Amino acid sequence: EHHLQRAISAQQVYGEKRDNMVIPVPEAESNIAYYESIYPGEFKMPKQLIHIQPFSLDAEQPDYDLDSEDEIFVNKLKKRMDISPLQFEEMIDRLEKGSGQQPVSLQEAKLLLKEDDELIREVYEYWIKKRKNCRGPSLIPSVKQEKRDGSSTNDPYVAFRRRTEKMQTRKNRKNDEASYEKMLKLRRDLSRAVTILEMIKRREKSKRELLHLTLEIMEKR
Repeated sequence: EHHLQRAISAQQVYGEKRDNMVIPVPEAESNIAYYESIYPGEFKMPKQLIHIQPFSLDAEQPDYDLDSEDEIFVNKLKKRMDISPLQFEEMIDRLEKGSGQQPVSLQEAKLLLKEDDELIREVYEYWIKKRKNCRGPSLIPSVKQEKRDGSSTNDPYVAFRRRTEKMQTRKNRKNDEASYEKMLKLRRDLSRAVTILEMIKRREKSKRELLHLTLEIMEKR
């Protein structure tokens, strides 16, 4: 931003932009070597641009996504073992979701995963190494939410905060928060009274049945 500040200062001093006080603009590169490998020129416009997936009972996609480092590891592992990127994502996803603050052990990983032991060991060692280098608690990014005790009130990275101000309602109908809470309490009390009356009714019915049974026993004797 110092380039911008120098240009503004020069304009204020000299009244116009000087040639040596031009705000630099980054140049756009057009000759990129790996562009053709990433974007091959074989694209054809499909007949239908919007596709609706029908409801099916397929398994859900894992929350973990491969990065460049994972692609290199999977390509190396493909030469020795049978593994696909989706299978690798599912394995890392199960390991992450099965771990808390402490990562799972190798024996626990064998119970979580259904692949061969050799493949599990390779992926597990890679996952442990990557998890140690990761600064966060998990490799799967998650939304930081507010804690129950309210200790994260001043944390700017917390999403979905609870409202601390009182509920604003329409004033012209006398429908404020206090009357709303009174109506909720009244409904709770009425439902509790109905429940108690139902239980009293069942109790009296049981007493009557007990009395009839006692009379029948006495008559039989």
